[in-house]
Amino acid sequence: MEYSGAMEKPRAVLFDAYGTLFDVYSVGLLAEQLFPGQGARLAVVWRDKQIEYTRLVTTSNHGAHYRPFWAITQSALAYAIKLIEPAARQDWAAYEQRAAQLMNQYRHLSAFPENRAVLQALRDRGIATGVLSNGEPEMLGIAVRSAGLDGLLDHVISVDPIRLYKTHPDAYALGEQATGLPRSQIVFVSSNAWDALGATWFGYPTLWVNRQNLPFEELGTQPTRTGHNLRDVLAFFD
Repeated sequence: MEYSGAMEKPRAVLFDAYGTLFDVYSVGLLAEQLFPGQGARLAVVWRDKQIEYTRLVTTSNHGAHYRPFWAITQSALAYAIKLIEPAARQDWAAYEQRAAQLMNQYRHLSAFPENRAVLQALRDRGIATGVLSNGEPEMLGIAVRSAGLDGLLDHVISVDPIRLYKTHPDAYALGEQATGLPRSQIVFVSSNAWDALGATWFGYPTLWVNRQNLPFEELGTQPTRTGHNLRDVLAFFD
């Protein structure tokens, strides 16, 4: 694990949900069945467009175009399908059933295998745990239950009430409000480099979970630590 700098002893850990606890690319298996030869590409385009849309609605007209994350995800999927299947642009009705199947799969994304053990280890150390996510409350509740993480999270925090997506600082501030702790005592964990960067700029000590061995964002700031799976968060407490 790479790390830098001294820091206060953390008292809580907040995890990003989509991409960090739940594998957003696990939909690629079903996508491949529904769109043979194009499942992996569809999953990537879907995810990229989903994040792009959250940024658009947050930064345009002071959030006047906000849409809940479920609706954003649906719109991103429609774009992805129309990109890989041009016929869908003229006859969307012919693709609606397949889109509905993929959206249902998104409710039950595969969880990374180390989730439960890491969350339990943190709780055994007396550390508060939670999720801070772009997902709306219903989506997060289903995902948490589907992954068998009930009882292992003290906080499930959605940006939906403030209608601003990460990386807006007000979204990260929800972690302080929920835990009652200063940001300096809350570790934020994300496998999304842009999210780890935004949280670092906000002032959280951060762990970037670099599962795919990618370079970090080239904007002059590094996360507090870099690891390869969620177990690396435990090093904050060794």
